[in-house]
Amino acid sequence: MTTLDPREVFLAEANELLDRLETTLLDLGDQPDDTTLIDTAFRALHTIKGSGAMFGFDRVAAFTHDFETAFDLVRRGAIATSVELVNVALSAKDYIRLLIEDPDSDTAVIGDAILAELDRLVSGAPAPPAEPAPTGWQIGISFAPDILHNGTNPLALLDELRDLGACTVVPRLAVLPDIEDLDPESLHIGWDVTLVGSAERAAIEDVFLFVQDVMELTLVPLAGELPVSAPDPVPPAADPVAPAVERDASVRGPAERRAPPRAAATMRVEAERLDELMDRVGELVIAQARLSQMAGLHADAGIKTIAEEIERLSARLRDTAMGIRMVPIGTLFSRFRRLVHDLSRDLGKPVTFVTDGEETELDKTVIERLADPLVHLIRNAIDHGVEAPERRAASGKAATGRIALTAEHAGAQVLVSVRDDGAGLDVARIRAKAEERGLVQPGTPLTDQQVYQFLFAPGFSTAQEISALSGRGVGMDVVKKTIEGLRGSIDITTEPGAGTAIVLRLPLTLAIIEGLLIRVGEARYVLPLAVVEECIELPADRSQGRGRDFLDIRGALVPFLRLRDLFDAAGEPDPHQKVIIVAVGEARIGLVADQILGNHQTVIKSLSKLHADVATFSGATILGDGTAALIIDPAQITAGGHAAGQGDYREVA
Repeated sequence: MTTLDPREVFLAEANELLDRLETTLLDLGDQPDDTTLIDTAFRALHTIKGSGAMFGFDRVAAFTHDFETAFDLVRRGAIATSVELVNVALSAKDYIRLLIEDPDSDTAVIGDAILAELDRLVSGAPAPPAEPAPTGWQIGISFAPDILHNGTNPLALLDELRDLGACTVVPRLAVLPDIEDLDPESLHIGWDVTLVGSAERAAIEDVFLFVQDVMELTLVPLAGELPVSAPDPVPPAADPVAPAVERDASVRGPAERRAPPRAAATMRVEAERLDELMDRVGELVIAQARLSQMAGLHADAGIKTIAEEIERLSARLRDTAMGIRMVPIGTLFSRFRRLVHDLSRDLGKPVTFVTDGEETELDKTVIERLADPLVHLIRNAIDHGVEAPERRAASGKAATGRIALTAEHAGAQVLVSVRDDGAGLDVARIRAKAEERGLVQPGTPLTDQQVYQFLFAPGFSTAQEISALSGRGVGMDVVKKTIEGLRGSIDITTEPGAGTAIVLRLPLTLAIIEGLLIRVGEARYVLPLAVVEECIELPADRSQGRGRDFLDIRGALVPFLRLRDLFDAAGEPDPHQKVIIVAVGEARIGLVADQILGNHQTVIKSLSKLHADVATFSGATILGDGTAALIIDPAQITAGGHAAGQGDYREVA
């Protein structure tokens, strides 16, 4: 059994708290009077301080204490929330993360500067109004049903409360289930505690510091005589995974008079274990394909039945393993709010950042590799796309620009879009820069989409001045390389004066895909089924020739490429060749193969370093007979086919 290092658990939870703190602070900048946000920021700082001190991160605890005090002043009305306070708190959050990641770092000067700025903002604040000294507290405690599973002992927590003063503890028994429905491993009751004494609120909260995310805690100060009547035994309905929220325990609506729902059991799993699981499932899929192929060669019905059953089970296991790896893209989107906030401030361009489709799920590997491209696209959208306020005013636009980051499913792909409402792309300027750099000859006919592709050339930039953010032509080529490495593609649309949209088309997963197995000569290849629109037979009058030609598909001219020519296949072509129509973005192209063999569960294997520059293929897979088949990259084929113009496709392959 693997024993978790408590410090590693703290690091993971601290990162989550810091992410939550950053989101809360950014929201607070837009809603400075929201008391819920102020309380959430205070609780996050309080938890980081307490946990840091417990696990030996003394510098974290000491530094965080001052910010916890500042937000306590805010929530008690002594000082008001301001843009300056939010900005310095964001800098403090960054510094806390630095101290957690490198406790011995020699960066005290940074922390001192942040604390000096904080002191400037809160100095001179009037003393907060004194709270009446309570004679005690009425405390309501309701835990998530599965809290016993992680070893938490609620009775020990009640004993800690007794250390703070005389306690009267009344269990909430009204929600106990019938004996036949009783789960001995779940907690079915809560408690109402009357604590008499001068204990402070923070001391009570500290008792539940490490379980506050799986409980509801209510604190009502007692003043004067203690209540005579017994407390209400019915607990308020609680979201077991929501942070603890202070509220008036005497106000309970009908919806709150229900037993808390059973919490969904969750656990932390190392990413490496998920990768290993996916590798094992991939090997199982390959072995199952071999078994099915061998069963097809035997007349024994029993073997065929077993092969079909294993195929069904492996398919379900594959789907389950892939589902485990799927992560909502909102976990990535939330990172960019801080980026937009900082760039807007540094460039003097007020920008509204909106997101949509955060619930859209992608493979965790895709999301991890998507972060850097989106950083470049958002930076470019603010720096190059959104105009300065005075230029926007001259154009009749609102002074505040708009950046929209969205995600949506489109078949077996996910479309991630970055849109701005800026000036749009200047096609003439981009082309002039491309001609100046020798990327295209003057007078060469090009469509707007072809001109836009120059933006992704290494070192290409239309910026007139080099700044800290742009002008060196670094970034967009990285975007293109990364997206193509993910087997994705990029679409660009723009409207002069109205803005630009860059759409990234990405596969749902990089591990296993549905493929179309084809034969070209004696070799077999796989096409991702998600991009296949239809398959038709090559007309007899088009069977001869080389290079590129066109087909009339229901009134639309579609170019097609002969894969035999592209791959230099040996032997004579089949008399009845097939055309597979594939679509990538706005582009459609036909690929001529000798034979279509059928669908194939494709486990993707990376090509070796020796083949890293082979852009036509995105990987390889193992077939049922143990031989390898290359996976064709539709984006590269389509882009190359259209770039070739009327010439032979092999010139750009």
